[in-house]
Amino acid sequence: MLELRDVSFTYAGGEPILEHLNVQIREGEFIGLGGRNGSGKTTVTRLLMGLEKPTSGIVRLDGRDVTAAGAAERSRFIGYVFQRPERQMFRSTVAEEVAYGPEQLGRTPEEVSADVNAALEAANLTDLAAAYPPNLNRSEKQRVAIASALAMKTRYLILDEPTSGQDKNGKERLMELLADLNKQGITILVITHDMDIFAAYCRRVVVIGNRTKAFDGTAEELFTKRGDLYELGLNRPDAVTLSMAVPGLPYCATMEAFRDAMLKRVGGVRVC
Repeated sequence: MLELRDVSFTYAGGEPILEHLNVQIREGEFIGLGGRNGSGKTTVTRLLMGLEKPTSGIVRLDGRDVTAAGAAERSRFIGYVFQRPERQMFRSTVAEEVAYGPEQLGRTPEEVSADVNAALEAANLTDLAAAYPPNLNRSEKQRVAIASALAMKTRYLILDEPTSGQDKNGKERLMELLADLNKQGITILVITHDMDIFAAYCRRVVVIGNRTKAFDGTAEELFTKRGDLYELGLNRPDAVTLSMAVPGLPYCATMEAFRDAMLKRVGGVRVC
């Protein structure tokens, strides 16, 4: 388990960003992290990754205090995919980029090759192994960054706005990849403003507000029980709004689920 315990954070000379935050991330979870711009979402992930250190409080992994451990050490178990993944890339080919982490861990050439091949296959990048990373589209760059984490045999994968700037097909392919990785046991933590992702993929949602944890529960609880979504910088997905507007209809996380529920309601007759 990865944990922030009573963590506060203030940038030098600034106002507090987080105060007395407690978050537990258990292995195998698929978590969405939300909140207003500037609420501290990205700071939370940078604290988990070791890119920032708490002003107070501790970071724990499996009960062990890792607060003092830097990003390089934590990268052995946490993969981080930036909103602009190309900023992580500096090698000439996709395969060489993915190989960087395992090489730094001192693995043998044979081990590195096996790790890279497995990671490329998992991220659906085998055909792009020889491609020049800056020439890839945004979705492909995201998958290169994911493959780089997989080659390190990461246990936790953190992604910052992974679907921003992508079309519908690119977004769906990326989210299905993350869902598949989660089924294999990798913990997924996604920062996003896309509420459809929360509803369709995240089994748990954590919302940051007023410098601490403002909500921690299921997407259904968030979208159907909370009356302060706007104040938290969130909105209700269209599918949820529509399903709540029809008396007796169950909670629908996606438009596909809403369509199926309506068809069932009218006896399978499609209405236009």
